[in-house]
Formats: sequence, structure tokens, C-alpha cells
Amino acid sequence: MGRPINVQDSFLNQVRKEEVPVTIYVMGGVKLTGIVRGFDAFTVLLESPGRPAELVYKHAICAILPAKELPNSGLAVVREKSPEVTEPQA
Repeated sequence: MGRPINVQDSFLNQVRKEEVPVTIYVMGGVKLTGIVRGFDAFTVLLESPGRPAELVYKHAICAILPAKELPNSGLAVVREKSPEVTEPQA
């Protein structure tokens, strides 16, 4: 079997490559906006016009919202491989 799909890396790599603006919500309700310039296992490098680059620790991130829909994100692959959900019998 191949390497498992890493949805987080797939998503971050897509917004980085396509330079899609994102909004990152961190603990405490702080909202950061900008372009993802890089990431690793523990951090995301966010660049915003007129501001210095910010290194955001992943453990502090609550959500990352892209400014546009990402039709080719890794999420579609994960959904396709998910087991079927069956409705309970009445």
C-alpha cells in the first residue's frame, strides 16, 4: 500500500502554490490574513502586504479558510476513500 494521504500538507501546498489568500484563526480568536509562503511539520509562514512575515505555530491554529474554493484539494480524494455511511434501519 502507498503512503497515506496527508490532507493538511495537500491543502497547504495547494494554497501556497496557487498563492490563494487565506484567513487563519488562532486560539484566542485572533484572525490573520495573507498568503502561505511555506510550512513544515510545526509551522506555517504567512505573508501579508505591508507587514512582516509571521511564523504561526500549527498547534495554535484553529482553522484555515481559503479566499476561494479549492476544487482540486486533497479533501476530495479522502472523501472518495471514506467508507460508505449507511442509514440506521427504522
